[in-house]
Amino acid sequence: MSVTKDKNFKNFKKQTQRIRGGLHRSSHGETSEAIFMNSGYVFKNAEEAEMRFAGKAKGYMYSRYGNPTVTMLEDRLALHDGAEACFATASGMSAVFASLMSILKSGDHVVSSRALFGSCHHIINQILPRYGISTELIEGTNLSQWEKYITPKTRCIFLETPSNPMMEIIDIRSVSEIAHKNNALVIVDNIFASPVLQNPIEYGADIVVYSGTKHIDGQGRSLGGAILSSKQLYEDNIKPFLRHTGPTLSPFNAWILLKGLETLKYRMNQHCKNAQRIANYLSIHPKIKKTIYPGLKNHPQYQLAQKQMSQPGSIVTFNLQDKKNAFKFINALEIFDISNNLGDTKSLATHPSTTTHRVIGEKARLDLNILEGTVRLSIGLEDIEDLIRDIDQALNKVAQ
Repeated sequence: MSVTKDKNFKNFKKQTQRIRGGLHRSSHGETSEAIFMNSGYVFKNAEEAEMRFAGKAKGYMYSRYGNPTVTMLEDRLALHDGAEACFATASGMSAVFASLMSILKSGDHVVSSRALFGSCHHIINQILPRYGISTELIEGTNLSQWEKYITPKTRCIFLETPSNPMMEIIDIRSVSEIAHKNNALVIVDNIFASPVLQNPIEYGADIVVYSGTKHIDGQGRSLGGAILSSKQLYEDNIKPFLRHTGPTLSPFNAWILLKGLETLKYRMNQHCKNAQRIANYLSIHPKIKKTIYPGLKNHPQYQLAQKQMSQPGSIVTFNLQDKKNAFKFINALEIFDISNNLGDTKSLATHPSTTTHRVIGEKARLDLNILEGTVRLSIGLEDIEDLIRDIDQALNKVAQ
């Protein structure tokens, strides 16, 4: 059975690319993408095996190196994001770690925004220094700090925008210009925005990482991640690192993410519509100390968000009086599930300081304005009136 690649959809609109891009059909002519659930491949003869392993002939060798179903996901994501290459990984965090370690060595320096997801913060602040890589965490929204802390040893900068969970927006274009002027690469964690709402490569990013678990799957079914880059970075750094360290995406999970891409735009449109309604509601509620959402005009980077993102996203964060009231609110919710995941069709609530950002410690949380009363909501696709009623009844149980 042979696998053939369908026509190139490079010149088609984004939504067509999400459904048709990277499609490879076998000789059976299947409509939906096939799942090649195999670990190895058979060669016609020893000479063909030699040629493939030497890189002198095209073809699959081992599913840790490549797999037809995974290739379809990689090709589709690269086409959609305007990247030259993509490597799919077993999880979003494996994508983050590999994007850094594939280009860093002992003696290098990394500058990162301090507003990071807990595990990303742990990698930058705890793991990289073990390998002799120095790091600097800065206020990412302050462009002068990027200028100040980049040194001749800075190999790359790392940032997430919007940030988790306080929704800081960083100017990707301006930071990329600063980095490139100093011969540093730019890695952007684009997980909160998804490929639909923001394409960092268009603003100068060199590497973009995703957790396919969030939004791309968006239905609580599958782990997965991806690293997008230029062809040169892919061939020289990312591919050899991932092939030999092995954070391989399952073909079945790749298939789930492929099907998720087909409906991603329409799900994101409704996610954002629901999130905006809830943010508007929370922003005027007397029991809410502060509501943080890039679609609110009082967001400190509102204008940048309008320029850099097509819509403000699915995440709304707000502050209650203290941890006791935050727990009381979360426990009173009837529709929202309590979960540290996000970007799901089901609405989810979490308490960042005891879950997603527990590992960074109290001081780091305070530096990021993550308080004991901070609650993060991932707004799903349920009826918006039901969601607002659920939030309202839960807030009725919270002290003023």
